[in-house]
Amino acid sequence: MRFILCFLVLCIPSLSLAWEGYDWESGSYVEIEEGNLVREGEEIEIYDWETGEYKDVEVESVTTSGSGAEVEVYDWESGEYRVLDME
Repeated sequence: MRFILCFLVLCIPSLSLAWEGYDWESGSYVEIEEGNLVREGEEIEIYDWETGEYKDVEVESVTTSGSGAEVEVYDWESGEYRVLDME
């Protein structure tokens, strides 16, 4: 029982980490915070390290690869599509 409790205590904090990535076109690092459902058609909130702001974007597509995913989003504020290379 003690082993199970220790395992849960050690694993739960790692589940709440943000998903980090990079926008090659803008040259900006981004984070998708926990609690965002990254699925086509969903609106999510990202943190853009270049501007230091949170932005609401709509997920257009998600393409997974061996070590991460490419997430295409529509940025409502700028009116542009962005491709985020997520780790």
